Amino acid sequence: MSIHRRFASILFGSLLSTACAVAQQTPQQTAPAAQPQSGKITLDVVVTPKSGAPVSDLQAQDFTLLDNKTPRPITSFRAFAQSQEPAEVVLVIDDVNTEFQTIAYARPQIDKFLRANAGHLPYPTTLAVVTDTGTNIQNATTDGNALSAAFDQYEVGLKTLRRDTGIYGAEDRSDLGLRALSSLMNRESTRPGRKIILWVSPGWPLLSGPRLDLGAKQEQQIFSDIVALSSQLRNTRTTLYNINPLGAGEGVMRTNYYEAFAKGVQRPSQVEIGDLSLQVLATQSGGQVLNADNDITSLLQKAMADTSAYYQLTFDAPPAQHPDEYHQLLIQLAKPGLTARTLQGYYGQPPSTSTAALQ
Repeated sequence: MSIHRRFASILFGSLLSTACAVAQQTPQQTAPAAQPQSGKITLDVVVTPKSGAPVSDLQAQDFTLLDNKTPRPITSFRAFAQSQEPAEVVLVIDDVNTEFQTIAYARPQIDKFLRANAGHLPYPTTLAVVTDTGTNIQNATTDGNALSAAFDQYEVGLKTLRRDTGIYGAEDRSDLGLRALSSLMNRESTRPGRKIILWVSPGWPLLSGPRLDLGAKQEQQIFSDIVALSSQLRNTRTTLYNINPLGAGEGVMRTNYYEAFAKGVQRPSQVEIGDLSLQVLATQSGGQVLNADNDITSLLQKAMADTSAYYQLTFDAPPAQHPDEYHQLLIQLAKPGLTARTLQGYYGQPPSTSTAALQ
């Protein structure tokens, strides 16, 4: 995979450059074949009440799937409990976008999560530490004690790209975050089953605002990035969770600002750079944005609770009429008081579109 940085010239008091990242598969690397949009799409669906654990006793007739508000027949249905299907977990410590003091505070809580249940993890788990010099990755294991010991060896927090380095540092931090996410999904692409990424970070800079205007070329470039990452999340069956260790310490405005970009983007003229934020990608993947007040351990456990019971649905997607045609997905439930979370949308391609274009 290669990620090509693209710069948009934006007038924001003075002429500034904003970095974008686009994820594309290279022929030399193995990745799952993109699903033709006239074929089947697989969805992993978590159903929860207003509070409490995921619901495990639903049947196929309890689900109605809407694709662009049009009901689509569910062609297969399976219910899973924890460990009934192959899956992998990636626990990401984002040293690029998280201050030293915050990581120091998070360390013992992450250790507590890894060492729970005598260190027996329900799924093979990879520890990845994202730094401004690269991503350090431990091999997947179900031994949480070993991962905790490995994490203790990392000297995180010493960096050249700090959160106070201004717009140019913000560009680099955004680029590094997107590079690392795409690289991790590519690494997991050959492995079977679901992928759960637990990303401990306040997120990379949104780089969006009311006075940031993009030209048509920049809009098209960013839209291509959005389509690429969305397709990668879907094809690898990745659900992304943002565990924000700052929580309310970020301030309500900053913590919730991503919600302005959470709706799916249908065309280049709608894009903003905030559409590529960690929080938006997590929401659109069917995951959650979880803000810590004091207890990061419980948030990691809450995210993992989504693997205790879930449903796998498949459906035949309608043929797209044009390249990168956005389809919004919605699942309605027959039983009241329940909410379904899954992939919020996908980008369809006409049958004649080559596989390479989908990546």
